[in-house]
Parts: sequence; C-alpha cells; structure tokens
Amino acid sequence: MVFSAVMLDLDGTLLDTIPDLAHAANAMRAEFGLPALPQDLIATYVGKGTENLVLRTLSNNPAGTPPDAAALQRGLAVFGGCYARINGDQAALYPGALEGLQAFKGAGLDMAVVTNKPTEFTLPLLQRFDIAHYFSHVVCGDTCARKKPDPMPFLHACALMGVAPGRALAIGDSLNDAQAARAAGMTVLAVPYGYNEGLDVRTLAVDDIVTSIADAARWAARHHNPIQNT
Repeated sequence: MVFSAVMLDLDGTLLDTIPDLAHAANAMRAEFGLPALPQDLIATYVGKGTENLVLRTLSNNPAGTPPDAAALQRGLAVFGGCYARINGDQAALYPGALEGLQAFKGAGLDMAVVTNKPTEFTLPLLQRFDIAHYFSHVVCGDTCARKKPDPMPFLHACALMGVAPGRALAIGDSLNDAQAARAAGMTVLAVPYGYNEGLDVRTLAVDDIVTSIADAARWAARHHNPIQNT
C-alpha cells in the first residue's frame, strides 16, 4: 500500500491548546458564579467539539446538573467571545509537529486538518502558527452534519482530496479520531501526548502509537513508503 494523503487532528495532535481553552472555560464559569477548574480536568472535556466542552464544564457544579438550553447558549457565547480574543496566546506546536509536516510535504503527500474545532477558531490558529500552507483542505467541527467519532468528516476530507480512504493515513490523539478513522476505512496512528478525555491511548484500536508527527512520518515511510499520489 502507498499512502497518498494524511489527515491530522488539531487540538492535542498538532497544537497544545489547553491553556487557552482552560482560560476561556474558567472565564465562562466565572460568569456563572462557579469556581475555576484545574487545567488538567478541563483537558479531559476536550475532543468532541466546543458545545460538548461547554456542556461538561458547566455541568461541573455543586448540584451536578447540566445547564438548560438557555444556559448552554449563554455559555457558548461567553466561551466563544473569550476564546476568540485569546486563541493561540498560550498554545504551542508540539515537538516534532513542524518537522513531521515538512517530512510529509517533502514526500509529496496531500494533507488536511480534520478537527472538531469550529472553523472560526481553527483557521486563525493555523495562520497564527504559520502552518496553514501545509494543508490543501481543512474540515472543522461545523463543516459536516456530524463530528468525529462519526466517520463523516474523514470521508468528506477524502472526497475533497480525491483519495480513497484506504490510501489515507489519519493521525490523532483520541478515541474520537480512532473510531472515526477506523469506521472510514483508514489507517490510523495515535500520539500519546494529547487529551483523549483522560484515557490511556494504549487502549485505542489504532495501527500504532507514534511519539510525534515526525515519528508518524518516519512510520509511514518505513511501513508504506509514501511517495506516490493518486
């Protein structure tokens, strides 16, 4: 098999965005009169999209009750406004991420970001860290009708890139990525440093665990020699 495309998750895979996400989540909690939560705990709420992050963050209250529809919408507005102002301020590329992108590009592979993060937050991050030019397509949490762990975002990316899922490599950090890529019929690698809702990545049904995106590029070269395109 020869890979012709690589699809990468964003939060927890390419970029460590938890400091900014936690800041915005705790600013939102303050608006509701709730105390701040530890950053490590908020990290376990990340992965299924902004609405899920806000829902779980607000559900951590003395009564243990989820917010009603009005409170959820208010929370989303407060969180979104704060996060938009600080998006990327404390985020950082993971070690090996840039090297890996350069290696995949040098091998002639088409690349896409497939994330559950909304477009309004994703595109500025890619631009801010000067990595947008590596990707021919960006599929976000509001691009398709369903988010990961549904395979729809990966299948949509495959269609955009004109590649069969069996010729695509997915790289992520969570159960959402693993389930979605596997259901789409893709080879999938996991990095161990992301969020994965607090779970050990060794429990994931993936083809392998790699230490970084650079290591993923080496894995692809070693296992499937990613040179040709479709």
